[in-house]
Amino acid sequence: MNVLEAESGALFTALSGLLCEKGLITPAELAERVAITEQASPAQGARMVAKAWMDEDYRALMLRDGTAAAEAVGAFMRGSPPLGVLANEPGLHHLVVCTLCSCYPRAVLGYPPFWFKSSAYRARAVRDPRGVLAEWGTVLPASTRLRVVDSTADYRWMVLPMRPEGTEGWSEEALAALVTEGDMIGVTVPSPGRRPGRASLPAR
Repeated sequence: MNVLEAESGALFTALSGLLCEKGLITPAELAERVAITEQASPAQGARMVAKAWMDEDYRALMLRDGTAAAEAVGAFMRGSPPLGVLANEPGLHHLVVCTLCSCYPRAVLGYPPFWFKSSAYRARAVRDPRGVLAEWGTVLPASTRLRVVDSTADYRWMVLPMRPEGTEGWSEEALAALVTEGDMIGVTVPSPGRRPGRASLPAR
């Protein structure tokens, strides 16, 4: 642990202790918020996607009530804005953007990647979504309708990508490892041959 981490930890302990002492928050509430922060990660959303690919009932729940679906796999959603889920299908592809700032479903996707918050992505995703996707190597058929959806402070969105061909017989765990945050934002699509990892800004 470096000096900055030690100082930050000491400040957090002092501040949280003061809040509990004054009755502004209980130790249980504080522990829950810490757990929410530590658990938030794209792995949560990937688990949801994999489960939806294998379980039609869960898929229906996910599309009907994303918040309930997240809670069903153990994600902490209390205090978070409602979560909507957009299903890609043949002939329809979704792309999520926050045009005003960086509204993002952190409980299930973790902290937004830096490019999601950039003014360039926020503007171009609306003006030239196909061009943006092409920079990620995602080229859609001309017949595919591309729907750009704005994530807001009141309602957050994630994408349920289509299950890629060649994954028949895969376990839910293996399927989840295939899914990246880019797939759940809509800039990329899952592929069995792709190396897993966090989506990175493409070279322009």
